[in-house]
Amino acid sequence: MTTSAFDLPERLAPKADPVLIARDERHFAAIAESLRQTIAELSERLDAELRAPGGTGRQAMDRDAEVHRLTGRLGTLRRFGLDLCLGHMVGADDGEPVYIGRLGLTDSTGRRLLLDWRAPAAEPFFAATHADPMGLASRRRYRWTGGRISDYWDEVFTADGLEGHAALDDQSAFIASLGGSRSARMRDVLATIQADQNAVVRADSRGALVVDGGPGTGKTVVALHRSAYLLHSDPRLGHRRGGPLFVGPHQPYLAYVADVLPSLGEEGVRTCTLRDLLPEGAAAQEEADPEVARLKSSADLVRAIEKAVAFYEEPPTAGMTVTTPWSDVRLTADDWAEAFRAPGPGTPHNEARDLIWDELVTILLDKLDGDVPPDLFRRALLHDEELVGALHGAWPLLEAADVVGDLWSVPAYLRLCAPWLGPDEVRRLRRAEAQAWTVSDLPLLDAARQRLGDPDAARRGQRHRAVLDAQRERMAQVVDNLIDAASASGADGDDGEGLVRMLRGQDAAVSLVDESELPTAGRDPLAGPFAHIVVDEAQELTDAEWQMLLSRCPSRSLTIVGDRAQARHGFTESWRERLARVGLDRVDVASLSINYRTPEEVMAEAEPVIRAALPDANVPTSVRGSGVPVVHGAASELESVLDGWLAAHDDGIACVIGAPSFRATPRVRSLTPELPEGAGVRPGGPRRPGGVRRGDRGGGGPLCRHDPGDAAARGPHERPGGLAPAPCVRVRRPDGRNGTGERAHLERDRLPVGLRAARPVG
Repeated sequence: MTTSAFDLPERLAPKADPVLIARDERHFAAIAESLRQTIAELSERLDAELRAPGGTGRQAMDRDAEVHRLTGRLGTLRRFGLDLCLGHMVGADDGEPVYIGRLGLTDSTGRRLLLDWRAPAAEPFFAATHADPMGLASRRRYRWTGGRISDYWDEVFTADGLEGHAALDDQSAFIASLGGSRSARMRDVLATIQADQNAVVRADSRGALVVDGGPGTGKTVVALHRSAYLLHSDPRLGHRRGGPLFVGPHQPYLAYVADVLPSLGEEGVRTCTLRDLLPEGAAAQEEADPEVARLKSSADLVRAIEKAVAFYEEPPTAGMTVTTPWSDVRLTADDWAEAFRAPGPGTPHNEARDLIWDELVTILLDKLDGDVPPDLFRRALLHDEELVGALHGAWPLLEAADVVGDLWSVPAYLRLCAPWLGPDEVRRLRRAEAQAWTVSDLPLLDAARQRLGDPDAARRGQRHRAVLDAQRERMAQVVDNLIDAASASGADGDDGEGLVRMLRGQDAAVSLVDESELPTAGRDPLAGPFAHIVVDEAQELTDAEWQMLLSRCPSRSLTIVGDRAQARHGFTESWRERLARVGLDRVDVASLSINYRTPEEVMAEAEPVIRAALPDANVPTSVRGSGVPVVHGAASELESVLDGWLAAHDDGIACVIGAPSFRATPRVRSLTPELPEGAGVRPGGPRRPGGVRRGDRGGGGPLCRHDPGDAAARGPHERPGGLAPAPCVRVRRPDGRNGTGERAHLERDRLPVGLRAARPVG
């Protein structure tokens, strides 16, 4: 029995229409058959290579290379299966879809089943926009779960393909809703959206590009499409140069990135929150004192880590006599200073000590009379406890946690490293538990870890060299035995001379080393460097947190997504001013001005409030209304409004914002006026009072908005359906500030069933 490649849930039943997926089913069947044949053929070839005699010289090396290639190809095909396919595109002049894959694939007749995503012909799949479709009529993307398609979305670039389509993504669905309008205003709106988004997608990768837009402008979507385009089109961003990193505010965003930008070929796309960049991030608490959080948010305090480490890099000021088996040698203060200058700029502190030791050995050896073997002299010095102790005391191996912890527990150390801090500020930063880490500590821990390097690197380096020397000594003996055997067998002529040259050569010495015996360390996949970084909800990043990202992006190539008006802690300066302050000197800003999600009724109420706080805010223009008005009433009406709505609707969740005394119920949430730190939804996260799950920091954005779907419960491109008019009630004081009071501002909006504080839509 043939199993369908599609495993769509019941709520997506319209997408299972054979009219929409029958052609895909046939193509996936062909891919499955080709995969079976290809895997069988590759397995046979690999078995044949492994059974064949190893050979000698070039023949042996060629065989090893072929075994490596076949093994890698087989591993990729077996790891992915049908989900090698990313999606397909249909040309405007050709009704046959072209299927894009992580790898290229053909059938036994040579018919192309999958076009490698890196091929020039695949560019429209990543680069087409509604303003410039690049000859496409449509583009389909798949979501794979457990090797089967759990959802898919179509972007349609032609007007005649929009009507009645059950699988449109949000953007195409919106364009379809405008399609029936004959007004000049709607035509202008559509042209504006297309031009704005096209400019973002095609912008050059050099420098930083800010995608600035209010809620509902689609800035996250267009930034990710830009990233997909850059991955395909710009070789400077390839994985051999570090690849891209996507930094999001919470886990729902990272899941969304995985939908839009799946793993391409064998090269994964890294995603993380700021917490994920450090092992301490998972358990870090929010800073209880806002003033302490403000002090730690400064990039100056992050830069103070340099001075904190330099404190442990002062050469001894007194000379000493070093006793060796050959003679006594005088080591002066100038000699110490010279040795301490040996590490080059940027050498991590913990990795530099070996370089200093090497320089000390050289200095002392140069002063020694007579011809002493360097290795023998080095081993002798290692037994000099006074010399080794002096070096370790002047340049100790350090842990990042100890350096940062000492800043909060030793006031004199903090004053030395950050002399601009006043006495009250130093006292405020002091804490009893020095290593009780908070989110505000993470940038300093990160800076310390990067400045120090790996404290075990020196020990691993010594073990690596010892194992390597032992292997080379064994291999030298093996080579001698092989040459002796070849001579005894009478091998001569070109073959014999070639064998001797090959075995004596440096390449053979390297290739004969068994790397599996060498000590290794697991590399942190988030350590960088990365060729490009995309950061969403960037308005929430402090100057200190920006240093965590810039240290991982030496190219300074970034896509920065945010909205100044949604910043929880205020953002009165311009994007260019803030980014220049944190270290970015090449910044372009692309603004998205059309809000195609939030209805006019809500934005009409929100705009004056936004303008009062931020007069130059980028407040987007809503292009449609919901027909559901914003209602103003007294605080005493709150209970009756909620009771009436709950009685009229069996499903749905209402939300009360700004009434701390209101107790939440299973169907009514109670939230503070501002999004709390970490209020983004993450399935399984601990619940905050009032029924909101606590997730990763930086949920960002307003909680009450017209959002066509719950991002935690549906696909990011899925069209809204089954929505019930649910009240979102914001309680304000008589003076207009948020809180309880005699009057209430009651916002009634069409919200999706199961409203949660999920990822910001815009």
